[in-house]
This record gives sequence, C-alpha cells and structure tokens, in this order.
Amino acid sequence: MNYNLDKKSKNAVKKLPLLASLKKLVAIISGERRNLIIAFAAISLNAGLSLAGAYVIGYTIDNYVQTKDYNGVLLFAGILLAMYILAFFVNYAQMIMMGGIGQRMLYSLRNSVFNKLQELPLDFFNQNKSGDLISRINNDTQKVNEFFSQSLMRFIGGIITMTGAGILLLAINLPLGLAALSPALFLLIFTKLISPWIRRKNEASLESLGNLSAEIQESLANFKVVVAFNRRDYFRKRFMKVNQENYRRSVYAGIANNVLNPVYTFAANVGQLIVLALGIWLIIQGNFSVGLLISFIAYVANFYNPLRQLAILWANFQQALAAWDRISYLLSLESNLNINHDKETHASSSLVHFKDVSFSYPNGKEVLHKVSFNLERGKTYAFIGPTGGGKTTTASLIARLYDATKGTLLLDGRDIKSYKASERADKIGVILQEPILFTGNVRENILYGNEALKSMSNDELEQLMEQAGLGSLLQRFDRGLETPIQMTGDGISLGQKQLIAFMRAILRKPELLILDEATANIDTVTEQQLETIISNLPESTTKVIIAHRLNTIENADEIFFVNSGEITAAGSFNEALNLLMQGTMDS
Repeated sequence: MNYNLDKKSKNAVKKLPLLASLKKLVAIISGERRNLIIAFAAISLNAGLSLAGAYVIGYTIDNYVQTKDYNGVLLFAGILLAMYILAFFVNYAQMIMMGGIGQRMLYSLRNSVFNKLQELPLDFFNQNKSGDLISRINNDTQKVNEFFSQSLMRFIGGIITMTGAGILLLAINLPLGLAALSPALFLLIFTKLISPWIRRKNEASLESLGNLSAEIQESLANFKVVVAFNRRDYFRKRFMKVNQENYRRSVYAGIANNVLNPVYTFAANVGQLIVLALGIWLIIQGNFSVGLLISFIAYVANFYNPLRQLAILWANFQQALAAWDRISYLLSLESNLNINHDKETHASSSLVHFKDVSFSYPNGKEVLHKVSFNLERGKTYAFIGPTGGGKTTTASLIARLYDATKGTLLLDGRDIKSYKASERADKIGVILQEPILFTGNVRENILYGNEALKSMSNDELEQLMEQAGLGSLLQRFDRGLETPIQMTGDGISLGQKQLIAFMRAILRKPELLILDEATANIDTVTEQQLETIISNLPESTTKVIIAHRLNTIENADEIFFVNSGEITAAGSFNEALNLLMQGTMDS
C-alpha cells in the first residue's frame, strides 16, 4: 500500500468532500457541544446589542437631540452605556470560553493524530519524513486551533452582525438598502473565484514548512556524521535550498492571505459613499430624517466592517482548511496490517511456515518470489546472503512488520494475520542491529512492553536476571537498573545499547527469537557471553540469526541462503560459505 504523503496523495485529499472532512473535526470536538452553544448564544447577544445600539443612536437624535430634550438624551445615553458594558462582559466571557475550547480541541486533535500514527504500519514511516509528520502534529494542528479559538466566533459573529445589518437596511428603506448592499454582490463573486487560489497557496506554504522541519530533523539526527565527514557545507546548502523555498511559498501565501482586505475596504467605502449621497438627497426630498440616516450609515458600517474582518478571517479559514486537509488525510489512513479474525489452526509441526510467499516494497522490485520453508521448534536457523538479498525482509515478515504480498505465512499453525499485536509480541522477540532506546533508565528500557514484570521491585528484577544469566550484562552499567538513558543514547556505548536490547528480548521469554545482526556492535568476549545466554534459553525456543560474521552462524542447525528473491537451504557450513562467496561476486 502506498502511504506516501506526496503531492499525488495531497491531490487525493482535495477530492474529499469538505463536509466529510469537517465531520471528523466535529467528532473530535463533540464533547464541547454545550460550550459551543453557550459561546454561540453569547456572540449572538453581542451582535444584537451592537445592532440595537445603532438604532438607539438614530432614535435619540430624531426624538431628543433635535427637540433639545436633554433628559431624554441622558436617559438613552445611559441605556447605551449599559448596553455597551453588557456587550463588553459578554464578549470577554465568550473569548475566554473559546480559548478553553480551542486548547482542549488542540489537545484532543494532537492525541488523535499521534494515536493514528501509532496504528499505522512500518511502511508508512518508511515512505514519509518524520520532520513532516512532526510539522503536522505541531504546526498544522496549531493552525486549526488558532482559527477555532481566535477566529471562529469572530467569523460567526461577523456573519450574524452582517445578516442583521443587511435585514435592517432593507427594512428601513428598500431602494437605499439595495444600493448600499450592491458592492457586496461583487465581493461575493470575487471571493468565490479567488478562494481556491488562496487555499492552494496556503497548502503549498504548509507543505514547504513540513519539508523545512524534515530537513532540520534529518540534519540534527545525522550531525555526528556531518561533523565526522566535515560536510557542514553540504547540509548548509540543503538547508538553504529548503529555507528559500519555504520563504518563497510563505511570501506567496502572505500575499494571498492579504489580497481580500483592500478589496473589501474599497467596497465598504463605495457602499458608504452611495448611502451618504442618496441619503442626503432623500433628506432634501423630505423622505428621510437625519437620525435615520445616521442609523443607516451605522448599519452600513455594521455590514461592511465585519466584512473587512471576514476578509482577514476568510484567509485564516483557508489556511486552517489547508492545515486540516493535511491532518484529515492522515486521520483517514488505515493500517494494511489488519487482523484476520479467522483463527483456524492448520496441522503443522513447524513454528513458522512459509508457503509460496512473495513480497514487494511499495513502488519497488520484488524482494522475495514464491519462497517456501519451515522453521521447527527449538532449532537455530541462520539466514545468510549478500547485502540487499532479502534477509532482513524475511525476518520482518516473520515478525509481521510487513505482510506478504502473496502466499501464506503461518505462526504456530495459525495465519500470522490472525494474531493480535500483543499476542504476536509475546511469541516473537526481535533484536535489531541498531537498538531503539527511550529516555528514562535501564530498567524502563528493558521492561518496555513487558507488562508481566513491571510490578517487580529492582531487587526482584535483578534476581530474575541472574537466573536468566543476564546479571553479568547488568554489571556493565555504572548504576545498574537506575543508569539514566537518553533517547539519543548519549552517555553509553553502542555495545551497551545492544546489551539493553538483549536483556529486553530475553526477559520476554519468546518462543521465537530473531537476531538481526544483533552482535555486530559487540566485542568478541561479550558476544561469547551472549551466545551462552542464548544457548541457555528453553529448548523449545526457536532462534533465527541474520549475520555476516561466519562464526555466528557456524553452530546453526540449518542455514538458508537468501538472494535474488529466493531462499535456498544451504546444507553444510562449507556449502553455505561457497553460496555466500558466489552470491557476493554476482551482486
């Protein structure tokens, strides 16, 4: 399955209906429905008070100012002050409420995106840059949050105010109201035509920001290599290139986001000019009052001022939509490693059974072609072959990091697809050439994913490790189980990292242990210790060894040669050596 979040995939996003995309967002904030209703009521009340204030001003001018009834003027001035004070508190409460909603939404949205990433298979992470994924979790979710917490209610409030002002303009004087609103028709057509362009520019800007984040992440992750080979200039040029591209696209997005504002301002000025000219003419004709004209002008302002704000908010909305497209598409992805609920057991004496298994990476050549073999319980198997021959791919299929493209793979007589991830992890232990550590200490790293032992005290765990022959390995760490570990692994050697991975796998007591170049970074003495520990595993434990060191595979019960899509039983150690030599020369 193609999980690549490239331009082709993004074009697929654009074809998704906007309503269907937004439904996912509504589902995420469904728990905020009550607060949203209260906030909507508050913004409606605020808009109503603003519109009522314009009418009160006009009424006061016509009935009290022109008649010089100062008591009436003071009375309605007090009413206006009370209305404005109420509007202030309503608006303040609404802003606080929306700020809280926005932060809770951001929390839920980031959780949803991160949990979705946890569900996706290894294929997805091989096809996408981690920096771009980080940008989606951090930057894109923040764009959506900013619109919800800062712009949405102003957007809704602006629409309510505009709608109310438009209705009142038409109700007071239909011809004058139509003339005042005529520039808005042009704005509607202009906005509809230019919105897709604004959205495309924002999508391009967010994409370039993701690429910039990916470049920074890659450069920092490989900084030791950069220093070792003195290639700072190379990474500096790469960063300069993506930074310039991000700058260029950000400038275009900024232009797009601001193009509406001057147009809306011009239309508002035209509308007010029309009202002022026609209004004065109606007053001269005796068909209009001064107070009503002032109210009318105020309603025109109430119509076009929110419209000018909407020009800015609409650009923010397009930016939020572009960010939501990137998030929504990620949330719509499904893992291709589905669980097959058919738990039918096939008669087999083997722990692992490959039958006509083929495998291809996405958009790549076939790595394995109709291979068949069995792994019996309690035996040790070695897989050898030239680099790129398919050894690690075979081990990855056994651990179900990938699914076979074709064929059947049975684990303990059952289709491997019928096992839940937790069941499969209990049966299979994997030790990689480059072990993965997490920030914490040695204890937390060796018990990662091992729920059965997490409740043990340090003394109990150390005793258990002694029984498993791991005590000598633990002594390699200054503070034992409490030795601090950084995610980067700084402070401990590569060999020590590998020891932690060994202890983590052995303590799980797997039925099948896969060692993928697991001793490549370990000295000969420690390697012998590990071989002793592995040999003391229960007799029923099946071991799969992938290694280039010939001494590592010399004592294997059976050796398989992997090359050119085929897996062949190599026979004796000398025959395996001849096949390896021949395969290396051919490749």
